[in-house]
Amino acid sequence: MSEPVQQSRSSGWRPVIIYCLIAYGLAWLVCMPLWLGDGLASPLFTVCSVLMMLTPTIAAVIVTKFVEHRPVLVSLGIKPHASAGRTIGFLLLGMVVIFLVVLLGLASSALLGTYQFDLANLSGFRVLLDSQLDAGGTSVESLGMPLRLIWALQFVNVIVGSVLNTIPAAGEEIGWRGFLFPRLLVLVGPLPSVLISGVIWGLWHAPLILLGYNYPSNPGLGLAAMCVLTTGVGAILAWLRQRGGSVWPAALGHGTLNAAAGSFMIIFADADFTVDTLSGTIMGWGGWPVLALTVIVLLACKAFRPLPQQGVLPVSGR
Repeated sequence: MSEPVQQSRSSGWRPVIIYCLIAYGLAWLVCMPLWLGDGLASPLFTVCSVLMMLTPTIAAVIVTKFVEHRPVLVSLGIKPHASAGRTIGFLLLGMVVIFLVVLLGLASSALLGTYQFDLANLSGFRVLLDSQLDAGGTSVESLGMPLRLIWALQFVNVIVGSVLNTIPAAGEEIGWRGFLFPRLLVLVGPLPSVLISGVIWGLWHAPLILLGYNYPSNPGLGLAAMCVLTTGVGAILAWLRQRGGSVWPAALGHGTLNAAAGSFMIIFADADFTVDTLSGTIMGWGGWPVLALTVIVLLACKAFRPLPQQGVLPVSGR
């Protein structure tokens, strides 16, 4: 490797390191009221968690504008440069692929004994629905609708939730896939970029995970499990960003994950089976075979090549 290239790659790490320091620092700062107060039970939880999702974008904008001196909208993939048809296609593809991965994660967990379906009686969904209706003083029968129809309508709710979640999810995606992944791709190539960005994204969740969020049975191991999840899902979101021409397909994919992971776990579940997210669903080791296969397929298909003239970053030759 020639000296000019070595110098270029060395200097390229500086913005990445500064970005990570800002994103991590801001995440811990906005979550500090939870650590000093009642943790996840704090009335400030929703506010803190939403503000935390904005910290990667804040860090990305600061570093792009004041450290790299690049145009923010183009460099971070906020301004789409693909055709409208391609953008819409990848938006839809992102939602469908994430739905499929979440469902396959449940299927894989069921095969490994860490999750149990009940599609015959919908017992898990029935228990949830009864608890919600009991709180309002009504019953399933009073709704005048078959249970299975109410169950089917939950998929509409998940789709709507996916779209609504796209806005806060973009607060993360502009940072992780808009800023971090393309720069790592230039510096170290595809596989290391997937692994490094996945672990960085996973560890960024520490202020909430260590309080018991997502993995209440063991927050310490939960943080490690979160890194596996973010590496696998991060590869999908990076593909959507790179080939979709902007961060918006990745943002919708991220929003879909947030809407579908918990909802699908409940509406397909057997009420008599206790699910531990550390082992079952796409979040636990029961879903890891699906994530591993996904990463392998994406790497084999060279899915992380950016579209021509994407952003202002040089394209890695790897």
